[in-house]
Amino acid sequence: MIELYTWTTPNGRKVSIMLEECGLPYNAHRINIGAGEQFAPDYLAINPNGKIPSIVDPDGPDGKPIRMMESGAILIYLSGKTGKFLPTGERGKYVALQWLMFQMGHVGPIFGQVHHFLRYAKEPVAYAIERYTKEKDRLYGVLDRRLGEAGYLAGEYSIADIATYPWVARYEWHKTDLNTFPNVKRWFDAISARPAVARGMAVPAQ
Repeated sequence: MIELYTWTTPNGRKVSIMLEECGLPYNAHRINIGAGEQFAPDYLAINPNGKIPSIVDPDGPDGKPIRMMESGAILIYLSGKTGKFLPTGERGKYVALQWLMFQMGHVGPIFGQVHHFLRYAKEPVAYAIERYTKEKDRLYGVLDRRLGEAGYLAGEYSIADIATYPWVARYEWHKTDLNTFPNVKRWFDAISARPAVARGMAVPAQ
């Protein structure tokens, strides 16, 4: 039984979606990052960076327990464990991994900054809001053009989509009208209709 440590953030929801999609048995543990639980010594022993999500798999690749941090790395690990949601061909695999890195390096950090300055900053910072909103819109354009070429980011449904979807799911937080990006909207609706995605999105809040 995999132990999942998570919270109600897009990064937290990536892993519960993946576990549901793969059909792996797991226990979910809420780590309340608002209360600082991510800095508890017991949790830091699992994730030295004091972030969520993390997993502990008692059946690692060598048959021994393994602790994993960083949501993208966890998705790659679970894909390797199950043989699911990463194309098997060399070209397809690298296409999926590049879009996963696009989410990790661009979509997550920029959308997160928009969320912070729109929702959590103690006072409005016009420069930051303008800067990050423009970049957020540019990234939506990149996604929309890619999804105009292919049904999913890697052509087939993959960990790249699983990683990106929870961030796009907060489109209202970053004041985006998905109808402005019709290919993203079509992709978003298709993924939203997957039962495992709906279950995985709900896990951290339960």
